Amino acid sequence: MERDLYAAELFLKGHNCAQAVAVAFCDVTGLDEAFTAKMASSFGGGMGRMREVCGAVSGMLLVAGLLYGYDSFDDDCAKKDHYALVQHLAGKFREQAGSIVCREILKNPPSDPNPTPRTAEYYAQRPCARMVMLATQILEEYIQEHPVDIP
Repeated sequence: MERDLYAAELFLKGHNCAQAVAVAFCDVTGLDEAFTAKMASSFGGGMGRMREVCGAVSGMLLVAGLLYGYDSFDDDCAKKDHYALVQHLAGKFREQAGSIVCREILKNPPSDPNPTPRTAEYYAQRPCARMVMLATQILEEYIQEHPVDIP
């Protein structure tokens, strides 16, 4: 199955948007799916349903950090290069989706902590599966152009 379709399937089965994107790349990151889902769990709904940065974008950037991030905290060049990557990936998402902000993409949905029941009506009204696919496609294209070896 294509990775973007797999990510959408994960979302449609109940994963939040960040989890769906991050878990779809477990074969690349080498991380366990349950661990990855837990690590990404805070970012759904624009960070805990606060409707800030879209969870699909957060999931994409979480994986980008695992693959291309830095761990030398005094290496300003590495930080600059990574932040440029973050801005590039987020910019590509913004170009295609119109925003990277959940509340703008969803047109001001509720921001309380209560999960919305996942019904057919929910899925029909939400562009989230498409956003998950978009973030996955953007990151997969980048990875194909910039291969990385994970131990």
